[in-house]
Amino acid sequence: MAPLIGRRLRKGAATTAVAAAAMAALTASQAPGFASASDHGDRDRDREQSARESPAAGDDTSIDGGSSYHTDLPPLKKPDKPKSSADLPGIPGGGAKAEAGIPATVLAAYKRAEATLKDSNPGCNLPWQLLAAIGKVESGQARGGNVDAEGTTPRPILGPVLNGNGFAMIKDTDRGAFDGDATHDRAVGPMQFIPSTWANWGRDGNGDGDRDPNNIYDAALAAGNYLCAGGRDLSTEHHLHQAILGYNHSQEYLNTVLSWFQYYKRGTHEVPDGTGVLPTDNRSGGSGPGAGGKGSGKGHDGKDHGGKGSGGKEHGGKEHGGGSGGGTDQDRPRPLPKPEPPSQDGETPGTPAPKPPTTPAASSLAQVGAKELSATAGTAFAQPPRVRAVDAKGKPVAKAKVRYELIGETGARFAGLVKSAVVLTGSDGTATAPRLTAGEQPGSFTVRASAEGNKKLTPVEFKATVKARPAPQADVLARIDDKALTAAAGGAFADPLTVKATFKGKVAADVPVTATMVTADPEKPVENDKGPYFLDAKGKPVRTLAGLKTNALGQLTLPKILTDEHAGSYLLRLTTADGAVLTVELTVTPAAAS
Repeated sequence: MAPLIGRRLRKGAATTAVAAAAMAALTASQAPGFASASDHGDRDRDREQSARESPAAGDDTSIDGGSSYHTDLPPLKKPDKPKSSADLPGIPGGGAKAEAGIPATVLAAYKRAEATLKDSNPGCNLPWQLLAAIGKVESGQARGGNVDAEGTTPRPILGPVLNGNGFAMIKDTDRGAFDGDATHDRAVGPMQFIPSTWANWGRDGNGDGDRDPNNIYDAALAAGNYLCAGGRDLSTEHHLHQAILGYNHSQEYLNTVLSWFQYYKRGTHEVPDGTGVLPTDNRSGGSGPGAGGKGSGKGHDGKDHGGKGSGGKEHGGKEHGGGSGGGTDQDRPRPLPKPEPPSQDGETPGTPAPKPPTTPAASSLAQVGAKELSATAGTAFAQPPRVRAVDAKGKPVAKAKVRYELIGETGARFAGLVKSAVVLTGSDGTATAPRLTAGEQPGSFTVRASAEGNKKLTPVEFKATVKARPAPQADVLARIDDKALTAAAGGAFADPLTVKATFKGKVAADVPVTATMVTADPEKPVENDKGPYFLDAKGKPVRTLAGLKTNALGQLTLPKILTDEHAGSYLLRLTTADGAVLTVELTVTPAAAS
C-alpha cells in the first residue's frame, strides 16, 4: 500500500496548483508515490505552519480544526499489466487485494446507512462507498473491524486532546461523558465526531434506542446525515467534493478520500470482523482515558517523529503521543464545528451550508396518483404522495426541489421520523415523498407539497387518514392446564391461573379480557359479594378486573387470587368482547383450627 504524507496545504493558488499537478502525475504514472527526498524539508515546514494556522472550533473554513488523517492510498494497477486481476478488488480467492476487503459488520453499517437515507433523503443520493472511503481515512474501518456483534468498538477510538497544541482549542462540552476528558474535547468513534457535534448529529442506526458514537451503525448514519446536509446531491461532483471537504478542508484529504471512493466503487468483498487491513501510518498512544506513553516512532518520511511526553509530529505537524491528557489513539480527531441543531420539523441544516444550485424554473406542481391517502395505525401508507413539476410549456422539470410537510395533529412521520423532507424531481419531473408511516393516533391530517424556495407556486395538498387498529379478536379462551384450584379461607391460591386466547385456531395477542367472580346462577350469573377476590392498584379488594390483556403468545396469567373467611365453591368467569367465555371453579376450604 502506498502511503502519502497528510500535510496541510498552504492557502493560495500556487500551492493548490502544485498539489493538483503532483496528483495528476501520480495518477498518470501509476507510481506508488511522488515525494522526492528534497520534498520532505518543505513538507516538515508545511506541517509546522499548518499547526500554527489551525482554525479554532466553529470556524467554518475547516471542520476538523486542522487535524491529521490516515493517508494510505489504495493499490494501483501495474503499468505493465493493465487491468490485471491481481491489482483489482474482487472476491476472496480470485486474486483480490486485501485492501478491497471491508469487515462484515462495518460494511453492513455503511449499506444500512445508505438504505436509510435513500428513504429519508432520496435527493442526496448517498453511496455507501463514500462512507467506506471516509471510514477508511478516519479510523481504518474501525481499526480493521474491531467491533462486537452489535457494531460497537470494545473501547473508544479517541483522537488527541484538543488543547490548542497542534490542534484546535476545544474546551470540554460533554463533561467527559464520551471522550473521558473533562477539560478538553477529543474526537470519538469510527467516524470521529467531537462530543458537541455528536450532540446535534448523533443518530440511532441500529435501532437499540441509543445514540453511541462508538457504534459503527450509529456513527455511519450520523456521518451520512452530515454529508447530505443542506440539500446536497452527492451524485454531482460539486456537492460530493463539498461534502468531503466539510470533513477536512484539505485538498490532500479530498484526494485521499476520492481515491478510496473510486477504489471501492470498482469492487469490494466482505472479510470477517477484526481482519481488515490496518493503516500503515498507525501512531502510538492509547485508546481510552488516561492512555499515555511515549511519542510515535518513524513517520512515512523515515524520520524519527517520536519523543517522550508530548509525542512526535507526523501527518500535518500534529502532536501524537503521551503527555498531558492521556496520549492519542491511532486515529486523529474530527473536531467538527458546532452546526445549527436540527429544526423541530426534522429539517437538517448543513454545516457549512453549501451554495444552493440554481433551481430549475418550474411553473406549477401537479398531483400524481391518489390525492387521498389512508393507512391503519402503525402501518405504512401504501401510496406515497407524488407530484410533478412542469415548466410554462408543460414540460417536466428535473432536479427541482419539492418540500413535503405534515400539517395537523398526527403521529405520522416520514422515514427518519421527520415531519418535513425535501426531494428532487426526477427526469420525468416527478418527486415521490419518502416512506410515510402512520402513527398510533387515528384521525386526519394534510400532506403538503410545495416548491422549495418558490412561494409563488400553489402547493399541492393530500388528505391523509389514519384508521384505528382493529380490536384483537378471540373466539376461544382455555386454561393451559387442568389443575384444581384450592385455597384455605383467609388465605390465597398458591397456584397461578393462566389462560390462552385463540382466534380461528391461531394465537390471539393483545386481546382484552375481563375477569369476574360470579354467583352460581346458570341463567344470569352476577358479581359475587363474598368469596375469592382480587386486589386493585390501590390494594382494595375487588371481584371484577377489567383491562387485562393477553401477551404476544396469547396467554394471560391472572393476578393473585385471595380468599375471605367464607369457605365453599365459587366461580371465576373470564370473557372477551367477542363473546369468548371461560368459567373456572375455585374451591375454598375452611380455615385450619387455631
